[in-house]
Amino acid sequence: MADADISRVVLITGCSSGIGEACARRLLAHGWRVYATARDVESLTSLREAGCRVLALDVTSDASMQAAVQAITQEAGGIGALVNNAGYSQSGPIEAVSIERIRRQFETNVFGLIRLTQLVLPGMRARRQGRIVNMGSMGGRLTFPAGGIYHATKHALEAITDALRFEVSGFGLHVVLIQPGLIRTHFTRTVSTHLDALGQTAGPYAHFTSEVDRITRESYERGRLAPLVGSAEDVAAVVEEALSARSPRTRYRVAASAHLLLLFKRLVTDRMWDGFLARTYPRPGARP
Repeated sequence: MADADISRVVLITGCSSGIGEACARRLLAHGWRVYATARDVESLTSLREAGCRVLALDVTSDASMQAAVQAITQEAGGIGALVNNAGYSQSGPIEAVSIERIRRQFETNVFGLIRLTQLVLPGMRARRQGRIVNMGSMGGRLTFPAGGIYHATKHALEAITDALRFEVSGFGLHVVLIQPGLIRTHFTRTVSTHLDALGQTAGPYAHFTSEVDRITRESYERGRLAPLVGSAEDVAAVVEEALSARSPRTRYRVAASAHLLLLFKRLVTDRMWDGFLARTYPRPGARP
């Protein structure tokens, strides 16, 4: 396959649902040769039927990542673009989240992203052509209560993307960070699942975790921020823009919630931000 064709070969992680699936469908519709991946390849049946090539890829397994990159390279001649989308949210008071759960979150959201990027870069450098899109979050620039661990992974992506962008630009490669705001996917269900798993039905964080669950669900459904929530398709459209633009921006914000909240966070002090959050979230341990 010619280099010009390889530039339209895209590998996307985390395509079983939500943003990853939307990205796969959007890019396929715009003429990309899409390799959609997930841990469970059976979850990709509808994407296969739509015309995507599908592969099993677990970002916590080095062997799985190497096998996927090798398979795509052999079939397509190389990988022109990588969309690092795989990741998940986790909520809970930092004191209450087990170190095992924290390690698992970083393995998926950060370490897997780094390793997969390392695997595709040699081919991109050799062709002096390629793009890497990292799925960050507005949560990489601000932090909500009970989101410390998840936000830490997204803060890490800010630094990783900034460093990588400089390190590979001389080889003709582009690195872009996407910063979605509130997006209607399975995010709220995941938050509830992780909070339930903590078992904080009693103790110093019981009321706090219960309220975090309620507030998170209402924010997407009927709260003050509900009108500012975006869709997976909104994110996919921006990813397609980042991959197609002659000179892509370094960062793309998605959804009105990201634009509004990131602007507000930039304008206020830390204490003012804490006060803003306290109008919505209860402070654990605060006396009546």
